[in-house]
Amino acid sequence: MDIIRIFGTNVKKYRLAKGLSQEAFAEKCGMHRTYISAIECFRRSISLENIQRIADALGTDAYKLLIEPKE
Repeated sequence: MDIIRIFGTNVKKYRLAKGLSQEAFAEKCGMHRTYISAIECFRRSISLENIQRIADALGTDAYKLLIEPKE
């Protein structure tokens, strides 16, 4: 299990479901667009605090972003 890949995949899935661009989503999170891009491209580890900020911006529970999606 690659938690960075799972998290990045879930963030992108939830973001697209909300119809948000990376730029709009980053603004909503209070983060930079390149940081969101790095998360979604699996190039960035992330702190628990930022996981919570992202979950809040997506309107979901943080733990849901760490669950491997079923194919």
